[in-house]
Amino acid sequence: MRTGRDKGVPEDGLPTPIVGPWALQKYRLLDLYDTLFSTGMKHLWGRRVYVDLFSGPGHARIRGTDRIVETSPLIALRVPDRFDRYVFCDRHAKNISALRDRVKRMSPDIEPAYIIGDCNEAVAEIVKQIPKASRGESVLTFCFADPFGIDDLKFRTIETLSSRSRMDFLVLLALAMDANRFQSLYVKETSPVIDEFLGDRSWRPRWAAPQLKRIDFRVFLAQEFALRMVRLGYLRAGLERMKEIRSNEKNLPLYHLAFFSKHPRGYQFWDQVLKYGTDQLSLFQ
Repeated sequence: MRTGRDKGVPEDGLPTPIVGPWALQKYRLLDLYDTLFSTGMKHLWGRRVYVDLFSGPGHARIRGTDRIVETSPLIALRVPDRFDRYVFCDRHAKNISALRDRVKRMSPDIEPAYIIGDCNEAVAEIVKQIPKASRGESVLTFCFADPFGIDDLKFRTIETLSSRSRMDFLVLLALAMDANRFQSLYVKETSPVIDEFLGDRSWRPRWAAPQLKRIDFRVFLAQEFALRMVRLGYLRAGLERMKEIRSNEKNLPLYHLAFFSKHPRGYQFWDQVLKYGTDQLSLFQ
């Protein structure tokens, strides 16, 4: 696993968004899974593909500090056994431009696919960039989705991606930061946000019983999302297998990292991440 580079990277003058310190745990867990996946599947699949739906520019500054760290796309490029194909998508051209420069500087021999646009609208182009499996060559894709809010990722996008390729997902469910904050708005029949997040308009009646039991709205939505993934053929992964990320200051829940695979081996890797990831967070600090 990486050690020295976890301490930070120098300022390079390119776009660098500010993130909360809790993002370090997310990056560490992703680093662990990227490494386990890319190495563990190296001899089992003909090609391994990494897809990042919200790639950003590749660097982020930790709020209140001068510390800059690498984010998901560059973390995926740092793995000991590189993926055979990288696909980076972001809606902001300036982020893709900065990421392209950083990738070229770090790994000049790698030529990822760069897609500018909303991943929900660009999903056909994303699919096009993923190699097709053939009788002579198998393809396994790992897709990381790190949206800013639940309205940034539509379930139909996940459905389309999963139907075109054998694909595992690690999805950030921004439920505590977003869904709880706007619960009264989202439950209205006129709001399509949860409908599109779940790919299901029939969730409201199911919310009535948990609400009476005082079950948290974010817990309900996380469970509903997991059930929707089961309908796509993914193995059941309940709340107990999701990693809750909390704020550093007040220890408030922010979001869940939810992993989904159609094969038990993927969950074996994820279980190792959950077991060892938090203990090794000190490497990032």
